Amino acid sequence: MGCPTVSWKEGRADFAEGEGVTPDGRLPDAGQGAEHLRDVFNRMGFNDQEIVALSGAHCLGFCHDDRSGFSGPWTDTPTEFNNKYFTYMLNKKWVLKKWDGPAQYVDAETETMMMLPTDMALMSTPAFRKHVDAYAADEAGFKLEFARVFGVLMELGVPRS
Repeated sequence: MGCPTVSWKEGRADFAEGEGVTPDGRLPDAGQGAEHLRDVFNRMGFNDQEIVALSGAHCLGFCHDDRSGFSGPWTDTPTEFNNKYFTYMLNKKWVLKKWDGPAQYVDAETETMMMLPTDMALMSTPAFRKHVDAYAADEAGFKLEFARVFGVLMELGVPRS
């Protein structure tokens, strides 16, 4: 898939369903904007650059309307880890999708790719946008930063010895 190697320390305890499970609200509500992203990720210790780097995981996979309410892939290479999420965000025209689901954007040219309101908030918020621009211009830099920050995310809740 082209993913960078992510270094992380194991040790977070696993729980059976319903027992010590992380409460809802740890992931952002995709229908909201920049301040909501900050509310969610700042309390985990992440700054604006790190929020944008973690959002780059959207280069992979799809949204499924039966699970999230949203539908579609972010890029045309949803099984490859790359910086297309950022380059497409910048270089394609995004329009509101006409459908009965929640507000989301589709690329105007093909209507086959999508962006969430939280994704578009990265474009419209200057403090986020400068990192979108940087990651679009430097795929290797994005991969390095993503690996570092995702490692931190994976270690949340791991006891320090």
